[in-house]
Amino acid sequence: MPSTLQQELQQQFDALKPDDPNYATATVDVILAAARRGRASDVHLVPAETGMTVSFRIDGVLQEVAALPRQMSGNVVSRLKVLAELLTYQTEVPQEGRIRDTEDDVEMRVSTFPTLYGEKAVIRLFVATGRYRFIDDLGLPETVAATLQATLSETGGAILATGPAGSGKTTTVYACLRELARACPTPRSLATLEDPIETVIEGAAQSQIRPAAGFDYQTGLRSLLRQDPEVILVGEIRDKPTAEIVFQAALTGHLVLTTFHAGSAAEAVGRLLDMGIEPYQLRSGLLCVLNQRLVRRLCRCAIENNSKESRMGLDVERVFEPAGCQTCGGTGYHDRMLLAEMLLPGGEQTGAAILSRSDTREIETRAFQAGMITRWQHACEAVSTGRTSPAEIRRVLGFR
Repeated sequence: MPSTLQQELQQQFDALKPDDPNYATATVDVILAAARRGRASDVHLVPAETGMTVSFRIDGVLQEVAALPRQMSGNVVSRLKVLAELLTYQTEVPQEGRIRDTEDDVEMRVSTFPTLYGEKAVIRLFVATGRYRFIDDLGLPETVAATLQATLSETGGAILATGPAGSGKTTTVYACLRELARACPTPRSLATLEDPIETVIEGAAQSQIRPAAGFDYQTGLRSLLRQDPEVILVGEIRDKPTAEIVFQAALTGHLVLTTFHAGSAAEAVGRLLDMGIEPYQLRSGLLCVLNQRLVRRLCRCAIENNSKESRMGLDVERVFEPAGCQTCGGTGYHDRMLLAEMLLPGGEQTGAAILSRSDTREIETRAFQAGMITRWQHACEAVSTGRTSPAEIRRVLGFR
């Protein structure tokens, strides 16, 4: 975040008077407006013994931006709870809600959690909803985007978007659903099961699961299959029963879009095998496995440094490093980009590895031999062209 915005935010807080009856309302307004200007994806309000810290997650990295007086932290969280239609008097259990009416249509989800010094609040801002509407808007590698587009023309099978938390999986499957909604020459039955519903998709019947009421993924998916759906979006595969129904649907003429936590495309297949999904179901039911990560993009202030140490073990010839300027707020990075790999289980080599229950390393080797461009190859190409740095690749992908 530019340092000017950070300074402006603290100045605005300092100008507010804690004894003003409208202090909490004004403070929340300032926080939300600054978060939108600063491109924050999340706002963290954390109470401590001496005060409440305000932090923004920008380009995937959490940055502390301001501090609030300790005695007013409870009032600020209460104001957020009012906006999110939560119970203000209930402070000993977590709550989740949504701020529905915003002047610029930015969707916001609010989560509160009890801590030692009061309630912590986290606000998630879906400011990118309008930017990443369709597959071409995601910034996927051309070959991956083209394959994903082609896969959506299938009438049955499962498409898995995989990666760690915060890697943009839900954004990707939403983009796929929008592609299907706009590409259909005749109406198709599009349905979703989500937890929670993050974005409203025109043309889809969206449902939010409620485990406390007995409406979980397994129950909802079984019932949904009797609703004559053609395309089903399942928010996440969390357990074996959900995975089994997903592949049952995929093998019986339904196109299923879903997400799954895994470090790589091959690891996703390996984890499903470990969960007890039969190899033939994966070989026949999986259309593709997309694995993605979000890395910070270097700002225009980046400088070239081709020393061996600067490469950090990556197989690259050219390296650019963050420098820091007013635009990037001294971080050296501005905005993010996708790294992705796509595994196609239908290939002879990859399919044979799956059917023989090979381990993750063997599945990845076979997929690579069959032509899969790995996330590491895409990462090295991004480093060589100056779009990101070796340090950022190591932060996100680690050391293999």
